[in-house]
Amino acid sequence: MPRMRHRRLDCSPGCVVEATLSLIDGKWKGVVLYHLLDGTLRFNELRRRLPNVTQRMLTNQLRELETDGLIARKVYAEVPPKVEYSLTARGRSLEPVMAALKAWGDAHIALTGNPSTVASGRDDVPSSALDAARAGGV
Repeated sequence: MPRMRHRRLDCSPGCVVEATLSLIDGKWKGVVLYHLLDGTLRFNELRRRLPNVTQRMLTNQLRELETDGLIARKVYAEVPPKVEYSLTARGRSLEPVMAALKAWGDAHIALTGNPSTVASGRDDVPSSALDAARAGGV
């Protein structure tokens, strides 16, 4: 079922942030976008890079990313079918955002030694470590 999209982005000061996050809010969308930063990938190449995603879920996430204009899907008339996915210019414009998310995750996982503390939202990371992460370009 398609999600409602913002028609106007002037509804409140945080509305554009909400609209932006809605484009990448799927469980696997951010990871798919990150992997496509390396270049064009076929469906099964993406599946191998995301071993915990089901075929149906990956298909749905890819369709939503395509609908939102972040990725392009190219189908070759072959048997068996060959389908490639790549970032559009709009999707490529998310590269600094994805790099910042990765840097933030690297800093927090490295500091806590446990990826689950990032997911749980624990805020036990010293501010000096955050300052160091910011100085590194984040």
